Amino acid sequence: MSAAPAGHTRAGFDLKSATLPLIAVVLKTGDLSALAAELKARFGDTPDFFDQDPVVINLAQLPEDTGTIDFAKLNTLLRKYRMRPIAVHGGTSAQLGAAAAAGLVETPDIAHTLPLAAAEPAPAAPAEEAPAPASAAGTLVIDKPLRSGQQIYARGADLVVLAVVNFGAEVIADGNIHVYGPLRGRAIAGARGNTGARIFSTCLEAQLISIAGTYRTSEIAMPPEVLGKAAQVRLIGEKLVMEAL
Repeated sequence: MSAAPAGHTRAGFDLKSATLPLIAVVLKTGDLSALAAELKARFGDTPDFFDQDPVVINLAQLPEDTGTIDFAKLNTLLRKYRMRPIAVHGGTSAQLGAAAAAGLVETPDIAHTLPLAAAEPAPAAPAEEAPAPASAAGTLVIDKPLRSGQQIYARGADLVVLAVVNFGAEVIADGNIHVYGPLRGRAIAGARGNTGARIFSTCLEAQLISIAGTYRTSEIAMPPEVLGKAAQVRLIGEKLVMEAL
């Protein structure tokens, strides 16, 4: 849709419909203290995960007995993690009124695509057919070893590390992750929901691996056929599959 004033050949502006890539924060509790703790656990180690991304707060899955939410406090909490709440969806009349008072507009319709993070780890599964790895725009190449506490994030790109990723280091990519050395730290591929992303390493000993929010920690021992060996990790359905190369 577009609109321009009739009779004018050089308008100072046009009005056009537009869409924005939005992140939906689907609340399942009105307990903001619990929410703060969960955000810290999930994103506290990756402060740059969000980049002032516009956010819709989805209230549709809140328990029916949830009362009014302190949206001013909720906005402050989300902004701490570099999210920018702009709208709200669902909820009761009282909740929507409180949201409006906090400057949030109501959006009647919202469609979700892929989760950014899953709640439960998934065990490995037998290999099945899966989509080919999705290409990301650009590639970030790191040619030095990563020490404990270091973090590299390839936003909107693949990540290639030509050396060891030590225990306590973290590599994150919106696309694929390639580690041409021992992968002993944390590797998070498809960080923004790319389920076709994969993790490759010439020596898989990761402390944590994650693709599109589905993760597995070292608390669950890796299969002997991939531990310490060249391997790839991919996501099939809701399960991480590890295969020797």
